[in-house]
Amino acid sequence: MLSSSQTSSPAVDLSPGRPPILRAVAGGDPLSWASEHRDALRAVVAEHGSLLVRGLGLRDPAKTGAVLQRLAGGLMTEKEGFASRRAYSADVYSSSTWPPNHPMCMHHELSYRLEFPGLMMFACLTAPSAGGATAVADSPEVLRALPGELVERFEREGWLLTRGYNDEIGASIAEAFGTDDRGAVERYCRANAIEFEWRPDGGLLTRQRRSAVVRHPVTGQRCWFNQIAFLNAWTMAPEVREYLVDVHGADGLAFDTRFGDGDPIGEDVVQLINEVYEATTVREPWQAGDLMLVDNIRTAHSREPFEGPREVLVAMTDEVSLLDCSPTVEVTFR
Repeated sequence: MLSSSQTSSPAVDLSPGRPPILRAVAGGDPLSWASEHRDALRAVVAEHGSLLVRGLGLRDPAKTGAVLQRLAGGLMTEKEGFASRRAYSADVYSSSTWPPNHPMCMHHELSYRLEFPGLMMFACLTAPSAGGATAVADSPEVLRALPGELVERFEREGWLLTRGYNDEIGASIAEAFGTDDRGAVERYCRANAIEFEWRPDGGLLTRQRRSAVVRHPVTGQRCWFNQIAFLNAWTMAPEVREYLVDVHGADGLAFDTRFGDGDPIGEDVVQLINEVYEATTVREPWQAGDLMLVDNIRTAHSREPFEGPREVLVAMTDEVSLLDCSPTVEVTFR
């Protein structure tokens, strides 16, 4: 068993192709176990970027939420989410609503915000019958593997996220901003360097430019930190992309990404980024009761297609400011 005096233990399995795995002996009391080993678990995540804890027997949403609260010390409320979630309790959510037969490609949670979680926590209450792993990839390794010319352009220009809020796909205005009051939404956008435009039908278009490469606020490592490939239109299924472009126009998609100067990102670039991610991905199928901790800046995560019921709780903590991560592009406020 991992002890609070150990930052690395023989109990942590570091097998190639899998995230670090710790087999816990909680004795039927995962809350006490989490309290006792909180610092040691965080030390493993700081060393390796992620950790899967197996054997806690997490089954009940309320008790699991208490475990996540204890590990965090304070949870973040999600703002600007790209898809809807169910709230189990204060700041404990379901995984994002996304078709089970479509992957959620590698990304860093809320990397388009000015403040984002430093630590992601996932708890599996019900494991799918097939697939559905929350896979991870080391972002400094991804950065080293990407072509230097491409990285240099993104460092120089950053990346641009465009969003079109509609009733068909993605989070609603109220889900993303916590309100549908126009004045409150506009104040939020101005305070968070988001350009906005209201459409005649009441829809909302937004644009925000962010750094694609940052430095980890603790280790100083350069990290590929964004959602460029995941939220790009080329990642959608072709029939879905064609339908949405036809209905909403190329500039009105629920989400799309561009180079920081506004130029479109080609399908070849999106494919290249996803190929590099796949080459650096490690994965382990969920088992009911598992807990996973992920350093959100150093480590990207994904959700693979699955079959059967899948219930994974999500919580975010350790809020980090973009300004503490040596951004390469200036954040412009309106």
